[in-house]
Amino acid sequence: MTARNNARAFFQDGRQETTYRQWIEEVPVALEFNGLAYAVMMATPRDLEDFVTGFALTEGLAATAGEIRDLAIAETDKGWIVRASLSGMGAEQMGERVRTRVAESSCGLCGIENLEAIARPLPQVARHEKIGSGAIFAALGKLRGLQPLGQATGAAHAAAWANDTGEIAMVREDVGRHNAMDKLIGAMARKGSPLAPGFILSTARCSYEIVEKAVKTGATTLVTISLPTSMAVERTTSAGLSLWALAREDSVLLINDGSDLSA
Repeated sequence: MTARNNARAFFQDGRQETTYRQWIEEVPVALEFNGLAYAVMMATPRDLEDFVTGFALTEGLAATAGEIRDLAIAETDKGWIVRASLSGMGAEQMGERVRTRVAESSCGLCGIENLEAIARPLPQVARHEKIGSGAIFAALGKLRGLQPLGQATGAAHAAAWANDTGEIAMVREDVGRHNAMDKLIGAMARKGSPLAPGFILSTARCSYEIVEKAVKTGATTLVTISLPTSMAVERTTSAGLSLWALAREDSVLLINDGSDLSA
């Protein structure tokens, strides 16, 4: 839920008026896997089952949603706790990650100490057909109407999945752009729906973490509202991900045509 509060609006012509706004919730969400505390993220406490699933997948703690079991969510006076059991590859490597984790962040690094880990090559994106710009414009035209939290607060990021004609099938929102992406990925995985063909549409700045989350979970095309960073472009190009950016309802910029490069 969002809190509704009053504020004072000031206008250039000297007018003043009282206005009422809803504040988006931002609370600590502690993620525990196999009984070990793994991360504390600042997030909006909605769709937390999707969040923990997407987080585990993008962190490499699970290969599929089926390896994430026994989800339990509890609210405390200090925030939320989300617990899950992992099987598969994450069960063994998680303990080591917990021991080497020195800081928690929503920026995507999550305390990785070894800079070489950041530069590891991404998997190659699967061969895919190019998404037409018309599909992107169609999705952009519908996205705002599918963002209730964003409309209510003006402070929520959204991540959506659309098919190759621009029909949006899934949207998730959060105060954090990375969290919204994880929630979308988790929701699609729990539904058993692949991220390709089709594309991810994100209202976030296109940083390298958004690119990596997309590539690691099987997406082939990413569309973002803002321009990418230099590292995002480098990672996109090396992986063969199709990237469109600066997306508006009447224009969009093709940064990398991965459909020409995918093996």
